[in-house]
Amino acid sequence: MNIILSDVEARVLGSLVEKELTTPEYYPLSLNALVNACNQKSNRDPVMHLDERTVSQALRTLESQGLAGPADNYESRVAKFEHRLQEAFNFTRHEIAVLCELLLRGPQTPGELRGRADRMHKFDDLGVALSTLQRLMRREPPLVVLLPRQPGTKEARYAHLLSGEVKIEEPEAAKSPAVEAVKDGDRIKRLEEQVTALQSEVSDLKQELASFRKQFE
Repeated sequence: MNIILSDVEARVLGSLVEKELTTPEYYPLSLNALVNACNQKSNRDPVMHLDERTVSQALRTLESQGLAGPADNYESRVAKFEHRLQEAFNFTRHEIAVLCELLLRGPQTPGELRGRADRMHKFDDLGVALSTLQRLMRREPPLVVLLPRQPGTKEARYAHLLSGEVKIEEPEAAKSPAVEAVKDGDRIKRLEEQVTALQSEVSDLKQELASFRKQFE
């Protein structure tokens, strides 16, 4: 299944999954409730400000991919919506909880995922979170990827692949050695020019001092 979700579609899908697992008594969600869930300030990164039109468009796209849509066999005067990740991927409860957190908050460490996903399904220890991530990585195609560890951090982070390849901004410290060498060369050149200018000034001062002394000889 070739799925490339936009940031909005990922937020809508993650919000539907979260509400099913944390507040099942209010699930499926009306469009208004779904908009509010997408725009929550807690458990969201980044915080978004979506309107009903934007969320409706995302729902249509998700429905065309078999990932979400109108709730089946649900009697209500207001249209309700549900996710269909379970039908599409046959996830375990641990897998769907971890993937939900990645959809809602972006790349995270195993420790962060264990602590945050625990509200949706119990994770007894860090090993459960790690084994869950490994299963998602071994899917065909993979649904999760391990990102390179960033300089200055102790742990690597994991990201979902439902939005395609993860773009990683190269940190300043990890830039090409050749580029850094050029910068060092420029700094050395400037220092040499400053030294040359100072030497010239010292020479001029010595000449002036010598001329001054000759006046009293």
